[in-house]
Amino acid sequence: VSGTSISYGSVVEFEQGNSQFVSGTFDSSNNKVVLCFRDYDDSQHGKAIVGTVSGTSISFGTAVTFNAADTEEIFPTFDSNSNKVVIGYRNVGDNRHGYAIVGTVSGTSISFGSATEFENARISNEGATFDSSNNKVVFAYRDQNNSHYGAAIVGTVSGTSISFGTPVVYESARSDYN
Repeated sequence: VSGTSISYGSVVEFEQGNSQFVSGTFDSSNNKVVLCFRDYDDSQHGKAIVGTVSGTSISFGTAVTFNAADTEEIFPTFDSNSNKVVIGYRNVGDNRHGYAIVGTVSGTSISFGSATEFENARISNEGATFDSSNNKVVFAYRDQNNSHYGAAIVGTVSGTSISFGTPVVYESARSDYN
């Protein structure tokens, strides 16, 4: 960015196959970009890949599977308290329930702990952020089993795990684009 203009380097391919639900976050402790996506050509598994920016270029490590089942609507955020990447996703392999997993970036790779279910119902239209004053992850989503109401839930990262409180309805009406 320069003033009110933006210029670009060259495009870099990070996945040769059909990628869907691509989203990303920035790991400020390691100065890395983490991209998440559904690898359609590998049984629709959820994967993440680490990118390193140098000048106007970006290079990538090898994609790592975080969910070996059909994965949709991936919504990552970065927990700057624990220095972990938290990936929320809709697990088609479990009736489109809401899940989250904690990732640790090391060099050009990322490793994962065990997944945690945060919503035992179908979800959609999710979003994620990190509350740096309380050191909590917050997910917002449409609860399809509760009249499509908007709900939010707080997550706490400990090591390579994440635990959640109880979902709270914040909009008693159909809620899209949370």
